Amino acid sequence: MTGFGRDDPPGTVTGSAETEDLPWHAASVSEVFARTRSGAEGLSAVEAERRLAVHGANTLSRRRGPTAWSVLGRQFTSPLIYALLISAGVAFVLGELADASVVLGVVVLNAVIGFVQEYRAGRAIQALAQMIAEPATVLRDRRWGRTGADDLVPGDVVAVEAGSRVVADMRLLRADGLRVDESALTGESVPVDKATEAVPTTTELAERRSLLHGGTLVTAGSGEAVVVETGDRTELGRISGLLGEVQDTQTPLTRAIARLGTTITKTIAAVAVVLLGVALLRGYPLADAVLAAIALAVAAIPEGLPAIVTIALAVGVRRMARRRAVVRELPAVETLGSTSTICTDKTGTLTRNEMMVRRAWTPDGAEAQFEGVGYSPAGRITLDGDTVDEPPAGLRELLVAGALANEAWLEEPAGGGDGDSRGATAGRAVLGDPTDGALLVAAERAGIDLEQLCHRPPQAVLPFDSARRYMVSAPRSPARADAVSYLKGAPEALLPAVDPADGEAARAVERYAAAGQRVLVVARRPGQAVDEELAAGALTLLGLVAMVDPPRAEVVDAVAACHSAGIDVKMITGDHAATAAAIGRELGIVGERPPMTGAEIGALSDDELRDRAAGIAVFARVAPEHKLRLVKALQADGAVTAMTGDGVNDAPALRQADIGVAMGVSGTAAAKEAADIVLGDDNFATLRAAVEEGRRVYDNLVKALVFALPTNVGEGLVVLAAVLAFPIVAGQPVLPIAPVQILWINLVATVSLALPLAVEVGEPGLMRRPPRPAGQPLLSRWVLARTVYVGVLMAAVAIVLFLATAPSDPAAQPRELAAAQTLAVTSVAFFQIFYLLLCRTLHAPVRSVGLVSNRMVFVGIGVLLLLQAAFVHLPFMQALFGTTSLALGEWVLAAAAGAIVLPVVVAEKKLRGRAD
Repeated sequence: MTGFGRDDPPGTVTGSAETEDLPWHAASVSEVFARTRSGAEGLSAVEAERRLAVHGANTLSRRRGPTAWSVLGRQFTSPLIYALLISAGVAFVLGELADASVVLGVVVLNAVIGFVQEYRAGRAIQALAQMIAEPATVLRDRRWGRTGADDLVPGDVVAVEAGSRVVADMRLLRADGLRVDESALTGESVPVDKATEAVPTTTELAERRSLLHGGTLVTAGSGEAVVVETGDRTELGRISGLLGEVQDTQTPLTRAIARLGTTITKTIAAVAVVLLGVALLRGYPLADAVLAAIALAVAAIPEGLPAIVTIALAVGVRRMARRRAVVRELPAVETLGSTSTICTDKTGTLTRNEMMVRRAWTPDGAEAQFEGVGYSPAGRITLDGDTVDEPPAGLRELLVAGALANEAWLEEPAGGGDGDSRGATAGRAVLGDPTDGALLVAAERAGIDLEQLCHRPPQAVLPFDSARRYMVSAPRSPARADAVSYLKGAPEALLPAVDPADGEAARAVERYAAAGQRVLVVARRPGQAVDEELAAGALTLLGLVAMVDPPRAEVVDAVAACHSAGIDVKMITGDHAATAAAIGRELGIVGERPPMTGAEIGALSDDELRDRAAGIAVFARVAPEHKLRLVKALQADGAVTAMTGDGVNDAPALRQADIGVAMGVSGTAAAKEAADIVLGDDNFATLRAAVEEGRRVYDNLVKALVFALPTNVGEGLVVLAAVLAFPIVAGQPVLPIAPVQILWINLVATVSLALPLAVEVGEPGLMRRPPRPAGQPLLSRWVLARTVYVGVLMAAVAIVLFLATAPSDPAAQPRELAAAQTLAVTSVAFFQIFYLLLCRTLHAPVRSVGLVSNRMVFVGIGVLLLLQAAFVHLPFMQALFGTTSLALGEWVLAAAAGAIVLPVVVAEKKLRGRAD
């Protein structure tokens, strides 16, 4: 510890060099006082002010998220966008203002859509900073007072009590029944008992009983502690630092689109250069040769592709929102569909984050099983498989004792309840320790009237203490002669005092503990004394209660569905290994090896962890840095990794993962801001629907590409063929389709037909196939082959119709030339309409998804036919695009020519065996 002044406050001691390197949890109280130059009476106001100037405010550093300009700038970094901008610039130089303006309009529209979707990113650390912005009770100038948490400094003595949030990292000085909920920080599913005794140096974060960590919540008891770390030096600050180290990763989709864009751009550039040389060799003037190359670029570049991708993802966002999954960034929609590994937190994600009595054992050998959901009194109790309406006397006394030896109470939901706890509904909350709340609910489910039982406060109570590990309650009794007190606590604390000693009880404790359940012993003793003396044989055993944080009922099916979809599910928790393993077995999360602990992770190198992580399904007692290393190890092994969680401790891993999924109800603000997707119902099962939606989105993007790219290939071939072989009129080749007409096809016809594919239904067997490999390109071999042959076929249709109707002297017959070009464009439009119907499925016949399952396809066809009619017949459109009216027979001829694509693609699907 550095930065303290040379003038020690009165009553402090000085530390030795040997203690300076001890972590705070391993240092004794006197050593902590020596290192902080403080004492039991705290600091003076003057000294606190001086230290505040040295150490700074007790707040987390706020790193600025992306600015509006940087987010906007990212929208122009795609290779396709570069090509479009270059083409537009050259077109402006050559005076082709219409072509340039349309291309720039496409670029701007795509940038606006992307900007609006991305600007909300980058606020995870700000959410962390808000977690310690609360007042504190601090001892200054030997008087207790309230001050803002940001004014705390190392050496301050602070008081905490039930319901208060810890506002800095502190070493305990006094703990009276103190319990702290650290689940948001460590993943521990139940509150942790705190004590003043130092713990070993190597103690893991979740077991550092002598420390209080900023951002955690006191659930029971009270205490005093000395502040040892503030701001960025706290455990929260360390997690904030981990978030700052996380590098933003590209999603598989953005990587694939970037590779595709680069390939298309390089290919078009190479062909355009070759075309420029050929045009010059054929005698073109330089400006006309450049214009021909630009025409080829305009034809071959899929101008509508960025908009198609963005809109398809936006449609997926809306569909996922209806399934209670809120997507914060567009590419996340598809990424979840390509996920190969899901790393999930346990507490609150796989489980309900509500303690529940699972079994109760009585000395007569009876074992009752409890069933029910949440804190609702509705539920049943079974003995030997039979439902019990009235519990046996021994079980009833056990449950009554558990309800009386209790420091919690049940809070009714707003507007619910009528004063009778038996009539309460689900949605209640436990105020106090969740373990005590579970005992109250279990008593209700046995038909015990808590209102009647607990209407009078106890005669006396000895609160739970982490040192003695039990509590005593002496209920008021009108018959003093037979008055008793009830005890509840850890087996190792109470079983030795039971008379007679019960070996069967000890074996039951071992059996329950091995199953990952928390076991409490309930006993009674005569008299109303609540002293701490437990003489041997002083207690009568009433029984054992085993409880768990129960798994969500729907998670088992969700995990099974993920497995059937080829997705590996791994549970990563801060809980004990035995508890984690038991929950993992119950949910079907089973790996090749036993659970790995955080300590074991810390002992492995990155390469060793990468080699071992794939075969392990359950990781226990992990700290935030362990979760982060696990995600990185899985990614290094080639897995597309999703991370789910709800706590502060999950935030760095959520940010690092290819897809971060936070819980919307129980999740902390830090987790939500770090995530890409927020589940509105905290339901792991919602992930199955989200994965399915992501896969559907990806398939539909591929369908859109399969549909759109052949058009660009065909148009490029038309321009290429014209420059290579068609006659030159006034220094320019006669083109079957004019450049401005090519833009019409690319931006109007192609986009209006491709967009309905964004809402296409899922392919058959969507959730029975494995995830695609992370490096798999968007365009597989069969897609490339189809792109080429369909493009060639489209170019052939347009060229043949043009040659069949073009005038012999284009320069002297401009109207006839316009009619031939209009017919060629219209044939391409019909070609696209028929090809669209075939692109509704990638492999199977269209009838497998239903001919009318996607009505938007027919809406798109209707819109295109209306636009094409306007393109052909309206005077202002004729003037803009150089078209002329067609006779009915010419429309029929164009449609018949376009229909040629139908038998060709159907035959290709059959040859592929309806499989990729």
